Amino acid sequence: MSSEAKWYVIHTYSGYEKKVKQNIEKLVENRGFGELILEVRVPTETVSEVTEAGVNEVERKIFPSYVLVKMVMTDESWYLVRNIRGVTGFVGTQSKAIPLTQEEIQNLGVEIKTIEVSYKIGDNVKIIKGTLEGFIGVVQELDLEGNQVKVLVSMFGRETPVELELNQVLSAEI
Repeated sequence: MSSEAKWYVIHTYSGYEKKVKQNIEKLVENRGFGELILEVRVPTETVSEVTEAGVNEVERKIFPSYVLVKMVMTDESWYLVRNIRGVTGFVGTQSKAIPLTQEEIQNLGVEIKTIEVSYKIGDNVKIIKGTLEGFIGVVQELDLEGNQVKVLVSMFGRETPVELELNQVLSAEI
């Protein structure tokens, strides 16, 4: 059932985000809804504030009054989450919550997918996506954290460096 789980956005009263998160987690624990409600997050960021007393690091909510929840949407799970104190509703239409798209999930950094690569610097790779699809090149640089690879591709008799995402190339056996 967890494969059916999607990320939804819950609207809360201002300042109730952490309390709503705790209440949902408590509900999951007490009622055994671990299969329906998998994860709850209040997106925050750490910001340095400069004051007269010096520099303080403060945790700020990225989306005040919103909580993200990964859940399998059923009538029961919708009803339980919807009726938690501090929740005003799901983002979507009145009767239907709309899940986040895969693109929105990646842009928000909610789920970070790690890509394992089977190539290293100096290896030949084939470009499998994008405008240079089908070209073969040599890996010059790898940035696993930045999801980037720099490939030297031979085009029109010249070696041209091209920056691509890791999932745009595959190891090429030549």
